[in-house]
Amino acid sequence: MSKKLYVSNLAFAMSDSTLEELFGSVGQVVSAKVITDRDTGRSKGFGFVEMSTDAEAADAIEKLNGTEVLGRAIGVSEARPQQPRENRGFGGGGGNGGGRGGPGGRSSSGGGYSRSGF
Repeated sequence: MSKKLYVSNLAFAMSDSTLEELFGSVGQVVSAKVITDRDTGRSKGFGFVEMSTDAEAADAIEKLNGTEVLGRAIGVSEARPQQPRENRGFGGGGGNGGGRGGPGGRSSSGGGYSRSGF
């Protein structure tokens, strides 16, 4: 079974193929991805590498963690599952929409504001 690794402190010049080549020297790489900013396309300085076996992943951590690559000492560790993120989008959910009457004489339709007087 494959194991995903988190690689930190990458040089901004690091590419997916360079990352794959680096980890390929230790074992079989299933995938390698440098994370980039979606607006600028610039590297965020970290990435993920998936090694084909747990043993190869452990070997990669041991051999590559702290290694200097393109002038920076990279960090290599086992990737943790992504934590759920709060909804920061503009779509449904959240907010103080209408439908909830309550204190202060607010209407149950209209989000709590009266339209009279406009």
